[in-house]
Amino acid sequence: MVKQIVDGPDADERYAREVAALRLAARAETPIVPALLATDAGERVLVLEHLDHQRPADDWIVGYAAALARLHATARPEDAGILPRWQGPNRADIDSFLGLAVALQVPVAPGVSDELDDLVHRLDQAPGHALLHGDPCPGNDLHTATGIRFIDFEQASLGSGLMELAYLRIGFPTCWCVTSAAEPLLERAEHAYRTEWRAATGAEARDGLADACAGWLLRGDALVERAHREGDDHLARIPQRDWKWGTATARQRLVHRLGVVSELTADHTSLSGVSRLTSDLRHRMLTRWPTLQPVPTKRP
Repeated sequence: MVKQIVDGPDADERYAREVAALRLAARAETPIVPALLATDAGERVLVLEHLDHQRPADDWIVGYAAALARLHATARPEDAGILPRWQGPNRADIDSFLGLAVALQVPVAPGVSDELDDLVHRLDQAPGHALLHGDPCPGNDLHTATGIRFIDFEQASLGSGLMELAYLRIGFPTCWCVTSAAEPLLERAEHAYRTEWRAATGAEARDGLADACAGWLLRGDALVERAHREGDDHLARIPQRDWKWGTATARQRLVHRLGVVSELTADHTSLSGVSRLTSDLRHRMLTRWPTLQPVPTKRP
């Protein structure tokens, strides 16, 4: 397969990220990416092993999570600088989220802003040197006869693997297709991730899934496709209009994320105010727009 990155002001950066990530991922004992056969930096061309994709099984996220752990584990501390560090939400994201609550007339308790500030700081300082795919969506995973392989690493970075393990619960936030798996299946997938991470690294995966999911909730950019990210306050648009991206609308995505974060943070003292706010916001949205449907449960 021949891939050429041809457009956009950041084309050189996207090409460099993809090449670097494929070379790091090639360290895995069991292949998790196509083999990189040749490159031409001047033309931003990659020649990759061709792989045949098969229809994933109904419980595909279990194998996906295990493969994601093996991918994450291929980077090492000494790889710092080869790829950029993962960037989380910031104060502007907090202000946008709290602004949405005000627009929907949902009271924000004292202390919630401080909780969110602390959350953003924790995410910014989250330890880890995992190789993050950057856009680990259904469609960027090839289910082959010899296992799952990941493709399209143009947004790859280094950071905490929990930021991408969170995709399973929060609903694939950077992806056109959203899925919401049943709790037993999510538990199997998360267990598979932690088991593979332990086998590959000899260490336990850190806790912090609630923080990671809450971080994705704050990202208004995760309600639109990549070409429309950065610059606009997408959460501010929610009260006035809804829009479709892929398999779900922005309001559907947001209601799903609010529910996930409300449940995950219910027993977290550091995010108790956030838990109440997300629950209230979700209730208000479903009351105001009663025809909103849950996001899909199955991969398209």
